[in-house]
Amino acid sequence: MSQTVELHFQDNGPADGHPLVVLHGLFGSADNWRSHVRKWQGQHRVITVDLRNHGESPHAPSMNYADLANDVVTLLDRLGIERCDLLGHSMGGKVAISLARCFPERLTSLIVADIAPVAYAHDHDTIIAAMRRVEEGQPTSRKAADALLAERIETLAVRQFLATNLVRSDTDKVLHWRVGLDEIETDYAAIAAEPAGDSAYQGPTLVLRGGQSDYVSDAVLPRLREVLPKAEIVTLDAGHWLHAEAPEAFRQAVNEFLDRRS
Repeated sequence: MSQTVELHFQDNGPADGHPLVVLHGLFGSADNWRSHVRKWQGQHRVITVDLRNHGESPHAPSMNYADLANDVVTLLDRLGIERCDLLGHSMGGKVAISLARCFPERLTSLIVADIAPVAYAHDHDTIIAAMRRVEEGQPTSRKAADALLAERIETLAVRQFLATNLVRSDTDKVLHWRVGLDEIETDYAAIAAEPAGDSAYQGPTLVLRGGQSDYVSDAVLPRLREVLPKAEIVTLDAGHWLHAEAPEAFRQAVNEFLDRRS
């Protein structure tokens, strides 16, 4: 196990509210959840997290799920949070499943957004190549960075999502990636792998899947139910980015689940 890193986080809502901790997916950040946080913070203490090598959190060599889950547990300890509702999307969903399996006593409930506890054959080679092209091009404007990304990525929405990771350094005018791209590329096999842990998580669980996504297909449901036997599965009319594509339906499903739990 590698050394844990001190994760950056955003803390919103009443300090005495039951914590809802939110974990983003690959190349995402806590910032991606702002619109949902504004809705949730009236009832919950919402803590959105930048996982290692993402957002404003430190860069570190390992991307395996045991280490990522330990980072989050260390953050919970730092914040004095004994138990929380934990929500994770995509890669963040695998981190959440890992934490649930390895530290079930830390969770009140688990919410997993469009990911299953299996290894995936998906790769992000094209995206990583596009991001490397931006590094090579050293753009000084977002328009120039988008043109470099467009050489390899046709979809504007994907380019716009990636561009949320561009920052300008204090020493020059060039835009740089704030993600730990070297660390992510080197340990990408760990990201595609199964979550950490050996046991089933027996706590209340909601799995939200996109009806237009292939990440949680019917074929993986038997394995999902082995790992998450109490899972309630809800299919939304959306793709993999269901929380962005169908925000109202996503939030309604989460709210109804948390209301039943409380």
